[in-house]
Amino acid sequence: MPLCELYPTMPTTLPPPSPEATQHSAKLCELIRRDIAEHGGWIPFARYMELALYAPGLGYYTAGAHKFGAAGDFVTAPELSPLFGRTLARQAAEIMASSAACILELGAGSGKLAADMLGELERLGSLPDSYAILEVSADLRARQQTHLREKLPHLLERVHWLDALPQKFSGAIVANEVFDALPVHLVHWRDSALTERGVALNGNDFIWQERTIGDATLLSAAQQLNMPDDYVSEICLAARGLVNSLAGCLEQGVLLFIDYGFGVREFYHPQRSSGTLMCHYRHHAHDDPFYLPGLQDITAHVNFTDIAECGIDAGLELLGYTSQAFFLINCGITELLQNTSPENPRDYLPLSAQLQKLTSPAEMGELFKVIALGKEMTCPLCGFASGDLTRSLC
Repeated sequence: MPLCELYPTMPTTLPPPSPEATQHSAKLCELIRRDIAEHGGWIPFARYMELALYAPGLGYYTAGAHKFGAAGDFVTAPELSPLFGRTLARQAAEIMASSAACILELGAGSGKLAADMLGELERLGSLPDSYAILEVSADLRARQQTHLREKLPHLLERVHWLDALPQKFSGAIVANEVFDALPVHLVHWRDSALTERGVALNGNDFIWQERTIGDATLLSAAQQLNMPDDYVSEICLAARGLVNSLAGCLEQGVLLFIDYGFGVREFYHPQRSSGTLMCHYRHHAHDDPFYLPGLQDITAHVNFTDIAECGIDAGLELLGYTSQAFFLINCGITELLQNTSPENPRDYLPLSAQLQKLTSPAEMGELFKVIALGKEMTCPLCGFASGDLTRSLC
């Protein structure tokens, strides 16, 4: 069957998948259809997104398709430049010096961030006793192990992988582009009524369908927002759950989250009436989450006000909130660039271009934010020395 018939909402400008990839997506589609049938013909979008991204062996993050870098669907900051991980390592070293010599990374991608951070920490003489990685994908875990074995074989004994959060942890917990991939609920504010947008079936096709909100927690969160009429946006209950879990296990140290998003006023801006949901497929961005489930990433921007309030309610202290540009500059990314001589253009020019992408307002510098939540920490963090944006959280 032609792909346009299998996926009638498929954007025509996107590159077609291979026959094998199409078959893989078809298997995931059938799993989602069964789940919809088992739940009475409708599931919340958060459930659809969970299955599309994390269904065992079939979801986007749990199957074996290449995701990161030029051959994948998007490029993250660690894939873009080693300067990102090396700069982040300086903040991690400061955190460990005031807590414990341990790092926990959530969702380590290809393993490049871990390798760059460990390499820089070794140069600084600040290696952690333990670098733990919490990774839900067996495929990504294997890639991380291979990458670290190739790049830093002598440090591999310090790295270990977790299946769940530890009961107790002290040190630095790092999450780069993790919260944007957590399942979100879609809420529609219209005519003073609230409905949840979910997924149903029209034959074999996935379609949008709205129902009265049945989840009491979601309903309470939606009712607290004063929204314009006919407004659709996301509420991420999973982010709240993750922050609560991290706060529960943190004895001393800092949670450091890097992601794209806004404070609540900008997140729910009147002009953003269709929300922030976005899909990424082979370096193309579009807004159709029903296109090739399992082969594309589905994301939403992060509501950093929600993250901060949840952390504070869980007993954490807001230690800083700023743009990625300010954070990296505060931590010394320009100093790292200066370690490479401009008289060596082969090495200097690529690094200079990478720094520009990481910090430029037109690239990743302003859209990406960094937030720090801590416990039992008395020293200020270097990454937030200037460029404070905490007022934008109100």
